[in-house]
Amino acid sequence: MNRKVKVAQYGSGKMAGPTMKYVYDHGGEVVCAFGKSDRAFGKDIGEIMGTENKGVKVSYAKDARQILTQTKPDVCIVETMALLPDCQDIFLLCAELGINAISTCEEAFYPWNSRYKMTKEIDELAKKNNCTICGTGAQDMGWGYIISTIAGASNKVTKIKGSVVYNSEDYGVALAKVHGVNLSLDEFEKTIAAVNNISEEKRQEVLETEDFLPCYMWNANGWICSLLGLTVKTQEQKFIPQTCDQPLWSDVLQTEIPAGHAVGLSATVITTTEEGITLETECVGKVYAPGEEDLIKWTLYGEPTQDFVLKKPDTVAITCASVVNRIPDVMNSEPGYVTTDKMGPLNYMIRPMETYVK
Repeated sequence: MNRKVKVAQYGSGKMAGPTMKYVYDHGGEVVCAFGKSDRAFGKDIGEIMGTENKGVKVSYAKDARQILTQTKPDVCIVETMALLPDCQDIFLLCAELGINAISTCEEAFYPWNSRYKMTKEIDELAKKNNCTICGTGAQDMGWGYIISTIAGASNKVTKIKGSVVYNSEDYGVALAKVHGVNLSLDEFEKTIAAVNNISEEKRQEVLETEDFLPCYMWNANGWICSLLGLTVKTQEQKFIPQTCDQPLWSDVLQTEIPAGHAVGLSATVITTTEEGITLETECVGKVYAPGEEDLIKWTLYGEPTQDFVLKKPDTVAITCASVVNRIPDVMNSEPGYVTTDKMGPLNYMIRPMETYVK
């Protein structure tokens, strides 16, 4: 490509500033930006990034069709909500307009195992209009390709066990809500945990109707199995509330969480495979008490057994960098809904972004 990569930013929350800055750092340009709240409307994106003004102001998301048609971006970065139905409209719009899209939506990382029909609809429209839709984020490296790298240095793997801990305050209101932050334990049980207290037959039914509420590891486990060529036999998840014995202030919710209320959740997913390898993974997202910090830890049991620990990862920066570094991969990919296990590991761009686009 002999010009700058043109980027649309859809979402004006906590991730938007670093992401757009990284786009400029790597030679791209943001040609339009969208938000859903009055708080960001009309702001120059430079103000959001903490840089000089760029002459691009945040528009309302409802005007996306008109503005995307006018500005013709190469790729749209979607940083809004955690579940695929919340991103369905913008994904379908991008697919209709032939605009590539990449998202931090956690379910978008591998939605084939949670909302197959919805993903297939996006996939078919993207193929029709020759563009690519995908999800990425910190899990691309920290919950994904690092696993295959360690497995590649193993003679035998029998079990993959992982734990990821992150501060829900870093990701905004949408994530806090799906993590049950500030719910009483009774409310948590009724609105969050109860969805998993079902039989395997019922779980298959809600998966078929796409009423399932997947935790992040549900999709991550599917991604890992796809990358390693594993055949999923069974998969189940459970949500456990995380509490604190002292009140905690939530900047995101602008409220004090009473002691004993949920400050977040632990979501555990167990996957068995036809090949005999079991995956046991856990993500813990919560409002941190003093002294708590992010952590990524994986153990691959086998010959040899190997541990990988990443202490205090800057999860927000890793997420935003993963999005930007994936842009050439998305633009170079075959059309459709293509998950990043099909794109190869993340690569660092030492040259301007457009030089990596074929």
